[in-house]
Amino acid sequence: MTINEIRESGLLELYVIGDLEGEELRIVENALLEYPILKKDIREIEYALFKLADARAIEPHGAVKPLLMATVDYTERIKNGEPLCSPPLLNADSKVDDFQEWLERPDMISPTDFDAMYAKIIAHEPEKLTAIVWLRYGAPPEIHTVEYERFLIVEGTCEIIIDKEVNIMKPGDYLAIPLHVSHAVKVTSTIPCKIILQRVAA
Repeated sequence: MTINEIRESGLLELYVIGDLEGEELRIVENALLEYPILKKDIREIEYALFKLADARAIEPHGAVKPLLMATVDYTERIKNGEPLCSPPLLNADSKVDDFQEWLERPDMISPTDFDAMYAKIIAHEPEKLTAIVWLRYGAPPEIHTVEYERFLIVEGTCEIIIDKEVNIMKPGDYLAIPLHVSHAVKVTSTIPCKIILQRVAA
């Protein structure tokens, strides 16, 4: 193939995204050796794809990174021998004291300089995830379709807005979020709101 045929074939684009194999991959690799200027084309295609991806990027929900980091931390703790546990299921009769075992652990604290949200997973069981969550300002709106979210306030105060209903929450208060309904959290205290969070499979 000539250099122009290579450029017009679409093979360079497929090469950049890693979607070539067999004879087509061999053709591009040989062309890169025969026409070194094609390496510039490759860089330009990579840059164009990067710009396209950046322009169409979707901002993840604010809880994604903190919960991902909490999952990594929990996984490492389990690998290092932390025994599995099964905290009680949150309900209207739940008390902060029910979770004292975990709240008193020296490794279940937040750094003082965390950004907007920090989390430590207590347990990740097939039917539920239980975590301690600290919110400095609140949490943006979200909707759950496959799991119920439940809150037990430990420290600080907040408003949990379910659809348009504002629930004023203080330490010891419990709230369950229904499925398919938008909800958000706004911290109203001068200290971060510390919460026992449970996500229970529907």
